[in-house]
Amino acid sequence: MSDTQDSPTEEPPADEQLTGEYDPADIEPKWQAHWVAEDTYAYDASDDEPGADADTRFSIDTPPPTVSGNLHMGHLYQFTLQDFVARYHRMADDSVYFPFGYDDNGIASERLTERELDIRHQDYERREFQKKCREVCATYEEEFTEDVQSLAISVDWSNTYKTIAPEVQRVSQLSFLDLYEQGREYRQRAPTIWCPDCETAISQVEQEDEDKSTKFNDIAFDLVEDSSGEADDDATFTISTTRPELLPACVSVFVHPDDDANQHLVGGTARVPLFGQEVPIIADERVDMETGSGLVMCCTFGDQNDIEWYQAHDLDLRLAIDESATMTDVAGDYQGMHTTEAREAIIDDLDAEGYLLESRDHDHTVQVHERCGIEVEYLVTEQWYIKMLDKKDEYLDAGREMEWFPEKMLSRYQHWIEGLEWDWCISRQRDSGIPIPVWYCDDCGEPIMAEKADLPVDPLSDEPPVSSCPECGHDDLTPEEDVFDTWATSSLTPLVNAGWDWHTDESADAADSADGEGGEFRMDNPELYPFDLRPQGHDIISFWLFHTVVKCYEHTDEVPFENVMINGMVLDENREAMSKSKGNVIPPSEVLENFPVDAARYWAAGTSIGDDFPYKEGDLEAGERLLQKLWNASRLVDQLTPAQRPTEPDELSSVDRWLLAELDATVESVTAKFEDYAFSKARNELRSFFWNSFCDDYLEIAKQRLSDGGDRSTEFTLLTAHRTFLKLFAPFLPHITEELWDRLDYAAGESGTDGSVHTTDWPVAGGYEADLAAGETAMEVVSALRRHKTENGLPLNADLDHVEVYGYISGFEDAVAEAMHVETLDVYEDAPDISTEVSGIDLDYSIVGPEFGSDVGAIDAGIESGDYEIDGETLVVADEFELGADCFEIEESRIYSGDGEMTETESAVVVVR
Repeated sequence: MSDTQDSPTEEPPADEQLTGEYDPADIEPKWQAHWVAEDTYAYDASDDEPGADADTRFSIDTPPPTVSGNLHMGHLYQFTLQDFVARYHRMADDSVYFPFGYDDNGIASERLTERELDIRHQDYERREFQKKCREVCATYEEEFTEDVQSLAISVDWSNTYKTIAPEVQRVSQLSFLDLYEQGREYRQRAPTIWCPDCETAISQVEQEDEDKSTKFNDIAFDLVEDSSGEADDDATFTISTTRPELLPACVSVFVHPDDDANQHLVGGTARVPLFGQEVPIIADERVDMETGSGLVMCCTFGDQNDIEWYQAHDLDLRLAIDESATMTDVAGDYQGMHTTEAREAIIDDLDAEGYLLESRDHDHTVQVHERCGIEVEYLVTEQWYIKMLDKKDEYLDAGREMEWFPEKMLSRYQHWIEGLEWDWCISRQRDSGIPIPVWYCDDCGEPIMAEKADLPVDPLSDEPPVSSCPECGHDDLTPEEDVFDTWATSSLTPLVNAGWDWHTDESADAADSADGEGGEFRMDNPELYPFDLRPQGHDIISFWLFHTVVKCYEHTDEVPFENVMINGMVLDENREAMSKSKGNVIPPSEVLENFPVDAARYWAAGTSIGDDFPYKEGDLEAGERLLQKLWNASRLVDQLTPAQRPTEPDELSSVDRWLLAELDATVESVTAKFEDYAFSKARNELRSFFWNSFCDDYLEIAKQRLSDGGDRSTEFTLLTAHRTFLKLFAPFLPHITEELWDRLDYAAGESGTDGSVHTTDWPVAGGYEADLAAGETAMEVVSALRRHKTENGLPLNADLDHVEVYGYISGFEDAVAEAMHVETLDVYEDAPDISTEVSGIDLDYSIVGPEFGSDVGAIDAGIESGDYEIDGETLVVADEFELGADCFEIEESRIYSGDGEMTETESAVVVVR
């Protein structure tokens, strides 16, 4: 039956026990507050006892969001998907660990604090500024927590963490020390990806592509000498570049070995225009002969190729741009200008001096910092790195050890690793962050690490662990000023939540320890690790997921989670990404002003995980209709059944046994879909069975059977099915299912629960057997007869004298007759005498028009008069026009020649006589 068609659940009787309309505005906040106050979703510590079955726990490594902005639809969607998992496993398993974190260290919190307090981080001692950051973030975190709780996310609020908290700082600094002791970290002065706006080093993963329009400038370089050692006084060649401001940093010119036209230049020398330095001309296969003139200048540094050439050919170092994108003294007259200003000035001077041959519009892709959108530079700075390039194959293997949902997302992980060109730069030149726990000897440069027992430390405020350098004895030690990249800490969330820490062993021989500290790394909650699930968006696979695999793999020698669930992004109704600049952002607060939270959760379950999908109010309206349907059906069940749940009778009626068998199949199918994170399929299957089979078909039959008094078989079936539906819907619709469970006092029939539907056991199949095909066909017949009555203006309890059913409904004949008030019901297995006639021809005019032109009118007239015949796949009209199969479609009607009115269902023919 159609979802919008009248059904017996639309107008429940007035004398029911479950009274009142469903009011989500009152009910949803009530339960949200109750769940938090009662710790309904707290992780059950009793399951941590020795000998407990680890398979009965389910742990989720939740992403800690930054708290510098408002909740958006992506948060609502992502949090709700995570909650589907948590709620299902809390019912299916013994206990679920579902923590919540706040990522409050790094550039985002630093800028938030500066903006909120109207201050500059440079004006404060780091520890003081970090305190201000924590205070500002705490206010935002409180608001964020309230927002998340309003979405009914079943987080264990006693298990929260902040990435700037002392205990997390300790884990982050322990990670640094452990990787250093393993030889997986190093400090190096080398070319670094640099954000001039944030004035900090960044890692490869923090870059993103941005298309920009600029100028491609053809510039004449003087040839000082060619490969023969000679050159004409006026000999030149052309370099094409989008960045003339790098001319003062030019250290060589490169030619491709296959570039025959320019091979005579190789081994020669060129003079850089305006700046005058003479640079070598070298052959290298990395030159792109198809771009510009085919000759390229190498500057220190414009891109990754420049860095590779600099290292491979041992070139000079000329640093013309500083940390703030300002030209240095190497730039001569342009010193002190910003790079964009210097670019224009240099172009003007090249033109004035006759070096600018042509300047033309050019569209290209540049690398920008994903935080601020500013184009990155490549500067030589001293930074800390984690080695990754030497273990790319191991990290690829680690990715294959995990189950990916959807499976296609593994390829994104693999492509990122295969494209890695840099080790992971983990140091940042900021104040809001976790300090790198190192001091350096002023004389020999030896790094001096903090003691594990002292962590967390801030070298700018705390004393070093030694009074003098252990290598040379010098007593002047300089603290490290840098902090960790925020991802260097966020990547440790599995270890943070598992309680990973350094434990000193009093009996251990300190001399046997590599760092002189006897002890070992252990977890306070080892049963959680590896985590069962990492849920996250596909946009941070290269950020959070990959770095978590790297860190945890190096610390524990195993992957940090068994399953990965990747969600897509929420788009607007036109399938465009939501952004403030486009003005198409829809805040969740606006949505929840007009729709219940449960309706929004129904919407969130509407697409396959991993796929981007549009926000459509129609999906929320469908969710709202389902809430009303569930409420009304529950009222009817309550009215039809006794307060005391009946025991199962020795013999169930055929239709009751069929419903329970169908329910068994639905339970097994929905359970399998939850296990596979196929929430949209689980939602749709459950909704369809509840709405169509239970509400529109079975409830009508049950109402008829109970109208003249109690029927134990039907009462038992109704209550069993209803309780099961509430459990199955609970992960999707937590508020209404909790309200119904509470009002109907269903907890009285459950042992070992706290009264909440969300802590009951997930339903399992009851082992009922029935002829499902016959029962399904019988329900089709009931629907067809109900539709016949509606279309003919008959009440649903009107008597039908004689009905013939052509189809298999063995064992359900009495149920059909009773439900639809049929006096005589005849059932036949053979099909009735039905003929198929052509009722019309539908032409595809996009094909017929161009092919037949002015004859289209004659073709239409011939079809209208019936002057046509179908010859195989050809339509012949008026014995003149032949149309191929792609030109038309045949419309057919089924004609019943016997007495009565015929209706066809998927599996039967029904005739009302």
